[in-house]
Amino acid sequence: MLKMNVKKFLRSLNFRIMVFLILIGIIPALMVAGGFLASYDRLSMTQLGNDVRNQCQILATQLSSANYFENMDNQTLEGEMTQLATLYDGRIIIIDEDLKIVEDTYDLESGKTIIAESVIRCFRGETVDYRQGGRFIELTVPITTGGENDQTIIGVILVTASTDTQTANLEALRQSMETWLVAIGICVFALAILLSNWLVKPLRHMNQSVSGLVDGALADDLDIHDCTETEKISDTFNLMLAKLRRIEESRQEFVSNVSHELKTPLASMKVLADSLLVQEGAPVELYQEFMKDIAEEIDRENTIISDLLTLVKMDRKTTEVNVAVTDINEFLEQILKRLRPIAEKEKVEVVFESNRSVSAEIDATKLSLAFTNLVENAIKYNKENGWVRVTLDADHKYFYVKVSDSGIGIPQESLDNIFERFYRCDKSHSREIGGTGLGLAITKNAVVAHGGAIKVQSVVGEGTTFTVRIPLRYIV
Repeated sequence: MLKMNVKKFLRSLNFRIMVFLILIGIIPALMVAGGFLASYDRLSMTQLGNDVRNQCQILATQLSSANYFENMDNQTLEGEMTQLATLYDGRIIIIDEDLKIVEDTYDLESGKTIIAESVIRCFRGETVDYRQGGRFIELTVPITTGGENDQTIIGVILVTASTDTQTANLEALRQSMETWLVAIGICVFALAILLSNWLVKPLRHMNQSVSGLVDGALADDLDIHDCTETEKISDTFNLMLAKLRRIEESRQEFVSNVSHELKTPLASMKVLADSLLVQEGAPVELYQEFMKDIAEEIDRENTIISDLLTLVKMDRKTTEVNVAVTDINEFLEQILKRLRPIAEKEKVEVVFESNRSVSAEIDATKLSLAFTNLVENAIKYNKENGWVRVTLDADHKYFYVKVSDSGIGIPQESLDNIFERFYRCDKSHSREIGGTGLGLAITKNAVVAHGGAIKVQSVVGEGTTFTVRIPLRYIV
């Protein structure tokens, strides 16, 4: 199921990358094409208007020079007007100062009066820009007389020019653009497929490498150097994989150790019980001695099972923390009181130092396990005539418990792993003492459940110091 989900994700990712690449390739091309066509349309119409206006201004100068309104029978000027109208496939109308049409190349409105806003504004001397409407443009040009500084408008040329040529050119350009856009779209689509496959290829490679992990194979590291990002992911994954290997090795070793630890007391009890059964009339002293040994083996078995159950309970995410305001000084004194007989047996001195009275909201049961494990380890892994010092201090936010000893110490390479379950840095010594490798894992879980932290410092042959920090107020 996981493999199928990963493959589905990669296909979805490949599709999204492809769509994204197509969009960033096509959309700019469409925007550029649209902008180019709009610009061409605007410039072509502006150019047409300027050309028509220039030609009409020349015509207006000729009409003024020839006193056209006084002598309208001028074949040369009429021929030029007809030629100009034919050139632009349009129409030229000459209007006098009485708004009367004196010439129309279409011979439709001659002799009529025209009242148009553009004509009136032109007579007032206002510059009237051409306006585009449908398939033609329309503009007005004044006919003036007089000197450069004293000109009088005596008439207006109203001209319309066809835009069919510009429209046809624009349409041809649009068709050419569409052809190019189709070609560009095909190229972008092909390039998007290639790039998306290339970008997802490292992830596919990684998926193939990780698929072995899904099947339980932890032997091989990832070796992916397709790009910087996947190389970093590969390195991070290898670190995780190394940790998984350590956990797996510890788990296997734990299963082996627990099997041995659980079977050993049972085997001892079996031997002791069989010995009593085969001896008829055995003295009471022998029965008492054997029963004492059986009771000790039962206690040993019960300790292992209790540690396992405790760790399972603390592993649950829904574990409840039953906090109550507790006198931490008295709380630690009670723990040390229970452990001093063990210390005296091991010839280890236990000292408690408190810098102030401390009260905090804690789950006494869980933290009792944590501090008991720390102090008991400090006693068990100590030297003869050694010492264990428990120090309590606090500030406005946390209280601190420091457990120091003069014991055998922890190797530097083991400090990062000691809180991992099933881990034991000195396997032979731990087995002799009876440790299961769960004590510090239980301790850390209890501390973290309170929102606290634990750290360790150690020097082999000189001793170890655990420092626990717990908030004075429990925050959910």
